[in-house]
Amino acid sequence: MESTIERHIELKAPVARVWRALTDYREFGEWFRVTLEGPFAPGQTSRGRILYPGYEHVVWEGAIQTMEPERHFSFTWAHPKSFDKANYSPDYSGEPTTLVEFRLEKISGGTLLTVTESGFENLPAERREEAFKRNDGGWAEQMKNIEAYLARQA
Repeated sequence: MESTIERHIELKAPVARVWRALTDYREFGEWFRVTLEGPFAPGQTSRGRILYPGYEHVVWEGAIQTMEPERHFSFTWAHPKSFDKANYSPDYSGEPTTLVEFRLEKISGGTLLTVTESGFENLPAERREEAFKRNDGGWAEQMKNIEAYLARQA
């Protein structure tokens, strides 16, 4: 089984604009569909609530790793045992994490955004495949979300 997800999208927006959509917690929340409590800062944990129907009980939590302006933004996030409302626990302490990285590159007509999520091998074998499939599909949707968000903001 693969242990890394990688998605690429060409966005019709300047690098500075894409950077802001990724790293301003309010803008990130709009296209990612999460309400975050405060700004992203390296070394800090960002928390909020998922807004996707059926997942409103889920806490979004990311430990911000890197913020290299207009180049690289990354965070780690935990993978809970279950997202099912009856079995979900908002306490992620001790849960295994994966690393999410956003890389920006200036291209003709805009920005090439590459999203990579790695470290699925850190998850328990019985959860690995489901987490990978869920996030693989999730990143495909999130790439459409940021593209639509930036198009509306133009």
